[in-house]
Amino acid sequence: MTNTSTQQAPATHQLPGIAWFTVMSMVSPVALNILMPALPNIAADLNVTTDEVQLSLTLYLFTLAFGQLICGPLADRFGRKPVLLTGIALHFAGCLLGAFANDLQTLLMARVLQAAGGCTGMVLARTIMLDCYSRSQAAGKIGYITLSIALAQAIAPTLGGQLNVLFGWQVLFHFSLLLSSISWLIVLLVIPETAVNLTTSIRLKTVLLRYKQLITNRTYMGYSTSATLIACGFYLFIGTAPYIVANHLQGTSADFGNWFLIVALGFMAGSFSAAKISAKLGIKTMITMGNGISVVAALSLLIGLLSAELSYFLLFTPMALYTFGRGLSQPNNQSAAIASSDIAPGAASGLLGFMQLLTGALVTQAAPVILAMGTEWLALLLIIFTSTAILLNRRH
Repeated sequence: MTNTSTQQAPATHQLPGIAWFTVMSMVSPVALNILMPALPNIAADLNVTTDEVQLSLTLYLFTLAFGQLICGPLADRFGRKPVLLTGIALHFAGCLLGAFANDLQTLLMARVLQAAGGCTGMVLARTIMLDCYSRSQAAGKIGYITLSIALAQAIAPTLGGQLNVLFGWQVLFHFSLLLSSISWLIVLLVIPETAVNLTTSIRLKTVLLRYKQLITNRTYMGYSTSATLIACGFYLFIGTAPYIVANHLQGTSADFGNWFLIVALGFMAGSFSAAKISAKLGIKTMITMGNGISVVAALSLLIGLLSAELSYFLLFTPMALYTFGRGLSQPNNQSAAIASSDIAPGAASGLLGFMQLLTGALVTQAAPVILAMGTEWLALLLIIFTSTAILLNRRH
């Protein structure tokens, strides 16, 4: 049995404003998304294939997945703040390495370091909210954090596309370097420690037991799998869309970034709505509403691809609606999943992130194969993901 030691947690009113947590949460999403429009150019510059350069996205997601799995138990053992400071410093090192990368191996190592450190802000911002607020209150707070991630997803590809055209893809790592420096100072100077009960052991057996208990919790797994399926639709899109723009629409990274803005704005609008109305309508209603909107969007995309000529409007507009639905459902799925278990919230949050990102990594690496089958398979898979999520949520 694991012993625990108790620390005095700060009162809810002692937490700094949510804006500080949003900056911390944006570090990894910015690093992930800012490079995305430049992938075709990186492949040409480094003289590698599409499948090889796609590894920079896949390995980022893969490392982010396992990093979140480890980050939760570490934060439950050592506290939120020390893990955050260490993680963001590791992310900084990855940004520095990427800024001087001149071959594929160095680029991939940089992405792994970025992801290994960047996972801490994504996991622990949610965990800190659950440390200090009730389930319903936390859903609203997590909604604002999700909104910050949506903002990163809106700004980063657009900014990345423009910077890549003007200065080259290496400068994108410099931007992430600056953001991680600011985030590290915020954690050091502003964010308090919120952990109440710190475990005294992070032995592998203890960690695996916690995850086994979570995996066997049907309610936790139902909400987590639903969130994962909706997230997979988004990862499938970001894994295929840059190549659709470059190869089918003959566009540049700037074209992709500009059009992707409406997709991210859809996510922002959904996340903002979730933050405002989740407490009033309830978690169940918000999840049902969000998933319903996402499946309608996927159907619209399929109909468009089968009946009209491919265009920017046809490709990006349905995905804006899809991500609006995801913005409504995701923070509520996250809050419901984490709060449904008595297991330490850091571990519960980490496992949820692991599920989403590991499947996202697999989906993105399969993107070239899916594209070879035809663009309509993008829409078909979105329909499968969203329909399955709806069926899962009906059971809870």
